[in-house]
Amino acid sequence: MKRLLSLLLILTMLLGMSACNKPAEPETPTAPTEQTDPAVPDASGRYFLSDDGEAILTGDEFKNAQASEDNYRVFYEIFVGSFSDSDGDGVGDLRGILNRMDYLNDGDPASGLSLGVEGLWLSPVFKSQSYHKYDVNDYYEIDPAFGTMDDLQALLDACHSRNVKVILDLPINHTGRLSQWFGNFTRAHREGDTDDPWYDFYCYYHEGESAPAGRRFAQLSGTTDWYECNFSDDMPELNFDAPEVRQAVLDVARYYLDMGVDGFRFDAAKYIYFGENARSADFWEWYVAELKKLDPDIYTVAEVWDGDGVTDMYYPAMNCFNFTISQTSGLIAETAKKGNVNVYTSYVDHYLDEIHALNPDAMIVPFIANHDTDRAAGYLTVASWQMQMAANLYILSSGSPFLYYGEELGMRGSRGGASTDANRRLAMLWGDGDTVRDPDGADYDASNQTSSTVENLKGDGNSLLNYYKKLLLIRSANPEIARGDYTALNVTDSKMGGFVATWNGSSVCVLHNTTLTAKSVDLAQLTSEQFNAIAAVVGQGGATLEGTVLTLDSMTSVVLR
Repeated sequence: MKRLLSLLLILTMLLGMSACNKPAEPETPTAPTEQTDPAVPDASGRYFLSDDGEAILTGDEFKNAQASEDNYRVFYEIFVGSFSDSDGDGVGDLRGILNRMDYLNDGDPASGLSLGVEGLWLSPVFKSQSYHKYDVNDYYEIDPAFGTMDDLQALLDACHSRNVKVILDLPINHTGRLSQWFGNFTRAHREGDTDDPWYDFYCYYHEGESAPAGRRFAQLSGTTDWYECNFSDDMPELNFDAPEVRQAVLDVARYYLDMGVDGFRFDAAKYIYFGENARSADFWEWYVAELKKLDPDIYTVAEVWDGDGVTDMYYPAMNCFNFTISQTSGLIAETAKKGNVNVYTSYVDHYLDEIHALNPDAMIVPFIANHDTDRAAGYLTVASWQMQMAANLYILSSGSPFLYYGEELGMRGSRGGASTDANRRLAMLWGDGDTVRDPDGADYDASNQTSSTVENLKGDGNSLLNYYKKLLLIRSANPEIARGDYTALNVTDSKMGGFVATWNGSSVCVLHNTTLTAKSVDLAQLTSEQFNAIAAVVGQGGATLEGTVLTLDSMTSVVLR
């Protein structure tokens, strides 16, 4: 009985989301329409029901769908030092994340109580002198500010018990200047010992030689040599022509795979060989192939911050974050701001064809913001429903989307005049006394931050937090969305658009209306497949399906079966 009451409460909260916060100054007021919204599991454990009460996806089928291709997951990026503080020192840590697992994923996909993310991306946790830890001094030691190796193991165990994968941010393009590796390299150069295997461990040139064009160098203390440091003097560049370097970075990854880590996010992947994408891509093909010998199911994703023509070079090795659709001027934000959904879905369709030609197992990896970009709620407002529609566009889509911590609260943060990324990595807003504080260097004006916290949003059925919970439930219960063959629909004379996704002989149709008026479309004119049931509606309004004619309210998305 308690289980049933809990589910009924969740249903009441989630259904309330479709009636709140109408956008300001609509183009043409529209009367609310009837909607079928079976967007939560029922008490029997069945997931989404059609409007005639028949089960569309049972609990067992849902679990099998996840297990069959379980890298098609929604990941949650955590900037570790800013997330949750377990020991009162103001710095987020691994135990803090462990303490928040019931918030992230409580292990019960039917509960609707947790956010429901299926994977965690942790920013670098290795020993480093900086707050961000991208200048690693020891890959085999957890930074004391974050905890211990036992803490990481405890977090891995907790995640795996809830079917949550964990990937580590692994910056191997460079190390920290205080690394013992760099210390050994410096010693070898001071002694002039060219036979020392550490002598060629980092990139350098001798005084009097011509420095390679376009690169940055600093003098190596106590020598007449200069080491490459394109990002900072504190980040010397490893020499990947040296077999010892390749073996060393392979050993690091092996260590954490043996520990149970599920994969890696590779920082600055295109800078392995600075300015030489072809050589860098070749390295990653070798490296990931070696890792797959250790774990065929490893999850790998690269940061190749560039256009599609460059990221395509890396797709034979692994998936890459898609920067074309992210950030302020990306296709997701532009579409959410009353843009043409057909432009967005046509791009996704073309992109998937492109990367599948390079790698049949490739996925699109979409996001709207991360630790290196301004936060999305600063340019996509919640009150206008732009933030919600942006979430609909990239979460109810193919591949493996990534949320940035606090996105679900509408947190804000930008570099601004201070020109510091610390302002993009501010403390998570728990509202329950968590002692985590903003990172060193942050000076973001608190008056510009949202007043929302986890504590004051979790009980509000109309909140952005509960909106994200619902969205992830919808995606999980319709596995075709993430995994299926994607076909964009061409909705002529309308900015409403969508796609059909087919997987294991089953199809769903997803349509989005990002305009400020209700739109109608005859599905028979879009696709030869028949869709006669509304599986879920998420957004400002509702949806009706009369025969083959769908009417979709403004700033709303629908899943049809």
